[in-house]
Amino acid sequence: MAHAVPFILFSFVFIPATITLVESNQQGFISAVISDKGLDFAKDLLIEKAISSIIPLQLSDIEKSVKIPVIGKVKLGLSNIIINSLDVASSSVETGDSGIVLVASGATADMSMDWKYSYKTWVISISDKGTATVQVEGMVVGLSVAIINEEGTLKIVLLDCGCRVEDISIKVDGGASWLYQGIIDAFQGKIVSAVEDAITKKLKEGINKLDSLLQSLPKEMEVNSVVALNITFVDDPLLSDSSVELEINGLFTGVDGISVSNYYYYHKEPQTFLPNKMSTKMVGISLHEYVFDSAARVYFNANYLQWTVDQIPDQSIMNTAGWKYIIPQLYEQYPDDDMNFSIAVTSPPIIRITGDDIYTTIDGDLLIEVLNSGEVVPVACISLVINASCSVEIHGNNLAGSISLVNFTASLKWSDIGNLHMNLIQAIMSTILKTFFMPYLNTHLRRGFPLPLPRGFTLQNAEIIRHDSWVTVCSDLSYPKRYDLNQLPIMVTA
Repeated sequence: MAHAVPFILFSFVFIPATITLVESNQQGFISAVISDKGLDFAKDLLIEKAISSIIPLQLSDIEKSVKIPVIGKVKLGLSNIIINSLDVASSSVETGDSGIVLVASGATADMSMDWKYSYKTWVISISDKGTATVQVEGMVVGLSVAIINEEGTLKIVLLDCGCRVEDISIKVDGGASWLYQGIIDAFQGKIVSAVEDAITKKLKEGINKLDSLLQSLPKEMEVNSVVALNITFVDDPLLSDSSVELEINGLFTGVDGISVSNYYYYHKEPQTFLPNKMSTKMVGISLHEYVFDSAARVYFNANYLQWTVDQIPDQSIMNTAGWKYIIPQLYEQYPDDDMNFSIAVTSPPIIRITGDDIYTTIDGDLLIEVLNSGEVVPVACISLVINASCSVEIHGNNLAGSISLVNFTASLKWSDIGNLHMNLIQAIMSTILKTFFMPYLNTHLRRGFPLPLPRGFTLQNAEIIRHDSWVTVCSDLSYPKRYDLNQLPIMVTA
C-alpha cells in the first residue's frame, strides 16, 4: 500500500492536460478534468492494487496475562500474526471543497497466527501452543486528503485516515480446547486494535510517500532533443462534487535553454467545457492553441524550420534547362546546371483553432540556387505566405497531426536573373510545396508528442473535439494488469 496508495491517488489528480474554469493571475494552457467515471476507475484500481501490495501484512506480536476462572493466572502470547487476504464489498470516492475522500466499507479479512500459553504454580508448570485463524468482519477503511499547489508542484495534505473493525471471530487449532474462550476474551480487543493500527499506518506511509514523490517530480518533461514541455502547475486543483480539474503551464520550451518569449503571457479566454461529452469519458485533455504556437516558436528559434530541396518527383525542375522558357536569363547564365531550392520559415508559424478547423499561416522564403562548378550560387528569392489546414489524431498516447495546403501567395523578394514572371512560377512553387514541403512536415507531425499521463495508463476510445482556441481529447483509460505500479518515474516521455 505504501506504493499503491500514492500512485493511484496521484492518478486522481495528475493527468495534466483540460482547462480549468478558474481564472488565475498565472497562465495555464494545458489542463485536466477527471470526471466521476474517471474517479471511480481510479478508486477501483487503487483498492485492487492496495490490497495486492499489503497482502500478506504481518502484525506485531501480542502478549498478555489473564486470569481464567478455575485455572488462575495464565500468560498468553500471539505471534506470526498475518493478514493473508482482504476483500472489499463496496467503496466510494467523493470530491469537494475540502478535498478527496475515499472509503472502502464492508471489508473482510482472513488472518492466521500462532498462539501459546504457560501456567505455572509452585506445584505444577503447564504450557501449550498451536495455531488459530481469525475472520475479520465489517472493516471500514477511509482517508481524506487536500491537494494544494506549492510553488508549481502539488502537495498532498493528509486530513484524516483510519480503519475500523466491527467484529472478529477466532478459531483455535491444537492445544487444550478449554483455553479457547480464554484466548478470545484475552485477545479480541488487541487483535482488532492491531489490525486497525497496521492499516492506518500503511495509509499514512502511502500519503507521505506520495507527497515526497510529487515534490520530486520535474517541472519540465523532455519531448525530444529540441523541445520540452513546461509541466508547472498553476493554481490549486479545483474539486467539485463530480470532478477534479487541474491546470498547468503547458508551453513548450527549448531543452537547450531556448524559450518562448512573454508573447503568450496575457489574458486568455477561458474555455467553455463540454459536460455532455465528459460525462461519458473518464478524462478530458485540452490544449490551447498557444501550446502549438509555442512548439513552433521553439523550433523556429532553434533554426530547425529550414530545408534544402534537391529531389522532387519532377526532376526536370532541378536543372536550369527545365527553366529555359520560364526564366530565360537563368538558363543563359547557367546552362544545364543542377539546382537546389532552400526553404526557410521567416517567422514563427501562427496556429489558430476554431470549431470548424485548425489553421496555420507560415511565412517563408524560397531561395533558388544553382550548383555551378561546385559552388552553390543563390540567384533569386521568392517570399511565400502559406495557408494550410491541420488535423489532429491520437496515436497511442501521442497527439499527432497532419497538414494540407489550402493556398499560398508568392512574390519576388530579389533576383540576380532578371524580373521573374510570378504567374509562370506559381505552378512550380505549388509542386514544390505539395511534393516536398507538406510531406516533410507531415513526417514529423504524425509522430506527435506524448500527452502527460501517469505512467502505465493508456488512452482508450479517445475522441477529439475542436472548439474556439482549444483542442480537447475526451477519453477512457486502460491499465494493463501486468504493469507494475511501483515503477517510477510517473511521467511518460517521448
